[in-house]
Amino acid sequence: MFHLKNLIGGELTDPQGGGWIENIEPATGGVLGQIPRSQSADVEQAVQAASSAFPTWSQTSFEERSSCLRRWGALIAQHSEALVAAESMDNGKPVSLARTVDIPRAQKNLEFFAGAIEHFASESHIPADASYIHYTHRKPIGIVGCISPWNLPLYLFTWKIAPALAAGNCVIAKPSEITPVTAWMLSQWAAEAGFPKGVFNVLHGYGHEVGQAIVEHPRIKAISFTGGTQTGAHIARTTAGQFKKLSLELGGKNPALIFADCDFDAAVRTTVRSSFANQGQICLCSSRILIEESIYPAFRDALVAKAKRIVPGDPKDAATKMGAVVSASHRDKVLGYIQSAREQGATVLCGREVPPAPNERCANGFFIQPTILEGLDAECSINQEEIFGPVITLQSFRSETEAIDLANNSTYGLAATIWTQDVGRAHRVASQVESGIAWINCWLVRDLRTPFGGVKASGVGREGGFEALRFFTEPQNVSIPTGMGSH
Repeated sequence: MFHLKNLIGGELTDPQGGGWIENIEPATGGVLGQIPRSQSADVEQAVQAASSAFPTWSQTSFEERSSCLRRWGALIAQHSEALVAAESMDNGKPVSLARTVDIPRAQKNLEFFAGAIEHFASESHIPADASYIHYTHRKPIGIVGCISPWNLPLYLFTWKIAPALAAGNCVIAKPSEITPVTAWMLSQWAAEAGFPKGVFNVLHGYGHEVGQAIVEHPRIKAISFTGGTQTGAHIARTTAGQFKKLSLELGGKNPALIFADCDFDAAVRTTVRSSFANQGQICLCSSRILIEESIYPAFRDALVAKAKRIVPGDPKDAATKMGAVVSASHRDKVLGYIQSAREQGATVLCGREVPPAPNERCANGFFIQPTILEGLDAECSINQEEIFGPVITLQSFRSETEAIDLANNSTYGLAATIWTQDVGRAHRVASQVESGIAWINCWLVRDLRTPFGGVKASGVGREGGFEALRFFTEPQNVSIPTGMGSH
């Protein structure tokens, strides 16, 4: 049983209001422990701690800030198996996925921004007449709020806090109340990594309570949020009059465009992965599979055959490829979408039902079979709304233009995958698809130096590389005459 605490001013503390939230294990439906139900009073305490720490931390050399991040990354490596077990248990994802993706990526996030800040140099501009030198100095913002989601708990938590801390800010972070354990574990090692008290603070609790208080607080100057589009819109409305900096990484309804000249086997194999990885609970997952008409029957049948072989299992089992969805309410939401699709005339090619429990331990867990639907038009709610579960739809197209039109027929624009052997088509289609990311003949290939984010309802701003460091700093232009003396 976990009994989590907040980290405020370097101390692990109970919530000031005395409220607690039960933390549920998705694979069993049982209680894992309790987490603080923090309120605005806890936010105020964290802001006071961060305010006291900021003057010193903002002036700390980038070498020392970098060293703190590297030591933190080493502590993740040292405790990796404990983190893997906790992430799998807390989220419901297979332990194999946590071991190969989530926890190694969390370590890499810290190490990457430890190195990035060492190369984040000021820009200078010397005009032809050399009368003045202009340079841009980037300053840390101050206190920033980092709010991360439940689907990739430690992975995305570190993706936000690492650049914020590297840039010299003090952080008040809120992990999802659904999957808080690994963020709590990381918070216990902050002092050992070398972070002074108050530089890094973690508050647990509900989004509409402690998350809202973080967003509203006038001394928190920037908000980095990953989550649902509706919540992102609420944050934008709430902060509009405060002129906070916002980075909003929101939802997706991502298309996979399968052209007839694709590498058929690779496209099928990867599309199964891009559709159902992490139980379909990744904002980058493909959910609308667009297939050229001439290969539609063959591709559909191959995709369904592979999906039928995926059996949801106990996340603790090393052989499990699909675990439990994150909560009972999320399971019911996804099943509701499947039922709605049936009522709208969809043909269910596989899935739909709750599978048998993989074992006695998981008898009350939250499992859903991989589900593939066809026969729905592009405008229906199933093809327009983010389901965020192991559910995909199939649509056919006859031409490149029609494929692009179908891909862009969405309020979202996060990612797209394009499968073709025609290099010209690959570049042409990528340039016309409305998305922040386009993967050609691959999926989920990431270089941490590149910008990450979406267009339209998929968000505002970019994360990753120098884009993240730019977000967490304010530029100041300085101009000085070249002939100015030393006195």
